[in-house]
Amino acid sequence: MDERRPPRGGRGTAGGKGPGAPKGSGGPRSSAPGPKGPRTRPDAQKAAPERPAPRGDQRPPRPGERPRALARKADFDEARAARTRKEEGLPPARDRDRDRDRDEDMPERQPRQRAGRKVREQAERAAAARRPQGPGPSSRRFAHALDVLDAMAYGRATADKAKNDWFRGRPNVDGQERAQIERMVDDVMRYRAALDWWIDRAGRGLPPTDQARLVAMQILVRKRKPKEAMAQIRRPDPELTKLADALADHTIDHPDMPPAVRAGIPPWLEPALADRFGRDLIQEMQAMLRPAPLDLRVNALAGSRDLARARLEQEQLTGDPTPYSPLGLRLKPGTDIGRAKALADGLVEPQDEGSQLAALLVDARPGQFVVDLCAGAGGKTLAMAGRMENRGRLVALDISEGRLARARTRLRRAGVHNAECRELDRKWLKRHGAEADRVLVDAPCTGTGVWRRKPDARWRLAPTDLPELAAAQSALLDDAARLVRPGGRVVYVTCSLLQAENEDQVTAFLARHPEFSLRPMAQAWAETIGGAPPAKGDMLLLTPARHGCDGFFVAVLERKGGP
Repeated sequence: MDERRPPRGGRGTAGGKGPGAPKGSGGPRSSAPGPKGPRTRPDAQKAAPERPAPRGDQRPPRPGERPRALARKADFDEARAARTRKEEGLPPARDRDRDRDRDEDMPERQPRQRAGRKVREQAERAAAARRPQGPGPSSRRFAHALDVLDAMAYGRATADKAKNDWFRGRPNVDGQERAQIERMVDDVMRYRAALDWWIDRAGRGLPPTDQARLVAMQILVRKRKPKEAMAQIRRPDPELTKLADALADHTIDHPDMPPAVRAGIPPWLEPALADRFGRDLIQEMQAMLRPAPLDLRVNALAGSRDLARARLEQEQLTGDPTPYSPLGLRLKPGTDIGRAKALADGLVEPQDEGSQLAALLVDARPGQFVVDLCAGAGGKTLAMAGRMENRGRLVALDISEGRLARARTRLRRAGVHNAECRELDRKWLKRHGAEADRVLVDAPCTGTGVWRRKPDARWRLAPTDLPELAAAQSALLDDAARLVRPGGRVVYVTCSLLQAENEDQVTAFLARHPEFSLRPMAQAWAETIGGAPPAKGDMLLLTPARHGCDGFFVAVLERKGGP
């Protein structure tokens, strides 16, 4: 601090004139005695100046704290920067500042962290440049859809996670607008192959960006006029305007498209799917491009299908019985049941009809010991629990504690008391060897059967994924073989359409385990659901084009021996 001498005669000094000076004092050089006390030398009257008491906003800085003047300047600079970012349409810079502070603490990570921050800032500025001038709802939806697509591209997140994370930070977006934004994102993912083909054909070198895909989707799929599609962009690229004009009066299909583009599949998967469907490939794959309906499974522990249907109708939700599952109700695509009382009370649960049939074919019965080896969030566990009538023991195993936590919540809501959720543990598997009556192996797979509900999944697959998944599927089948007792059954299920993940796995399993045999599907279906199965063969393959549900494969493997 600057401790300069106070001005002569200043207030509070020992020898100065003023209200605080003694009477008779003539200044600092005066030696006249005061009213009290002896004559003293002039320099004896000099004392250290008193500092004025600090006001609340002028206290001395604490150790390690910036001086108040600098702090106020920093606050002003931060507020000015925040206003600038707001005017440019960019989000607050709190995350960026936090990352910078972390980089200063860890110098060895600076290049990588700064590179990641640079990519994020570029994405933010690109999104801001695209935001529309007008406040119209269609313009907002266009900008929001681009933000979600950017989150998927830069963060490499799944569409579901990117959408949930984005909407979680924007609670003011209502349910109707959210559904419209989600449909826009899903349509870009569904038709991405055809959109890229059109952009390459009519774009004159324009790269297939998410912005170009979204504009092309609105013209080719939703039949928007080019001017209407381009009016939603804040600073339209002239080349993008030319693309929109070139796409006018066209549809998404074109006779010159290669089969993989018309089918909407990655080219490397075309041979495997062509082997499966032959000349029906285009028809089967285009069924994947249509939005899936909302299927519900009625909780048999809480009531009947008729009761659930009546309860839903009270909330203006119309559900029709599913054609194959005796527990299913089908609602229109995009129906929102998040606030339905029937859901909150545990009377219904969202579950595709194909998944319901797979769980029913396990043939879980009251009093049995049943294991769900890859339970996930517990969809099939819940269906089996209803068949067991809360009697016996049902164990849900998974490697993810987060998924198991969701399963526990759903089981409590459904009123299930005979189920337990555990992380997959080798010791537990060994301790319960040859004890289970039924083991369900809902194996991890490519998910080619659920592309209607997860349209982005086809573009996240890579050729290296298939052998890795096949190895995991074989290992899980071997674990299930050790768990099941003689006379018990292993039910192998995937949501894949690929033969390498389905029939080939069953054939290899039977070769490794001659103590098992394949139970004919006609017999298994009659015992559990009744009547004849909807497809021929000893193993069941369901597809959207043929059966209206997601693609599922089911094989029932029975261990020889036992009663």
